[in-house]
Amino acid sequence: MNSFVLGLISDTHGLLRPEALAALRGSQAIIHAGDVGKIIILEELKAIAPTFAVRGNVDLAPWALALPNSEVVELENVSIYVLHNLEQLDLHPAYSGFRIVVSGHTHQPKCDWRDGVLYINPGSAGPKRFKLPITVARFDLLRTPWQVEFLSLATL
Repeated sequence: MNSFVLGLISDTHGLLRPEALAALRGSQAIIHAGDVGKIIILEELKAIAPTFAVRGNVDLAPWALALPNSEVVELENVSIYVLHNLEQLDLHPAYSGFRIVVSGHTHQPKCDWRDGVLYINPGSAGPKRFKLPITVARFDLLRTPWQVEFLSLATL
C-alpha cells in the first residue's frame, strides 16, 4: 500500500453533514475525537472505514458510556493517542511512545508539533458555533513529514 489516509472528525454534536461524509470517503481509517452526539454517526462513519471514537463531555447517553475517555490507536506502525479535551492529557506523549495526539473540544482546527509529537484537532464538524469554521481533517500516514489537510465544510 502506497498510502494510508486517516480521516479525523470531532464535535459532531449529533449532526453528520453530507459534506463531512464526502470529505472522509477514501479514508482507510477514521478517528472521531468525541462529542459524537448520536450513535448513528459512528455507524455511518464505520460504513466508510474502521472507526475509532472517544467519549466527549456531551456524550452522556447510555450508548455513549461504552466509549472510552481515551483510546490508543495503532495504525501503520504509528501510535496515536486520542482524547476529547487536550487539557485532560495525563501522560507525556513522547515519553509514552506516541507520535500523534488527536483531540477535539475547542471546535478550532489546529495542528502543531511539540517534542516530536504531532498534535491535531480537526475542529468541529457539527452545528455552527460562533464564527468558528466547520471542518474535518485528513492526512496520509505513510507520507512523512505528515501534512494535515483541513477541509472546510458548508455552513448549513
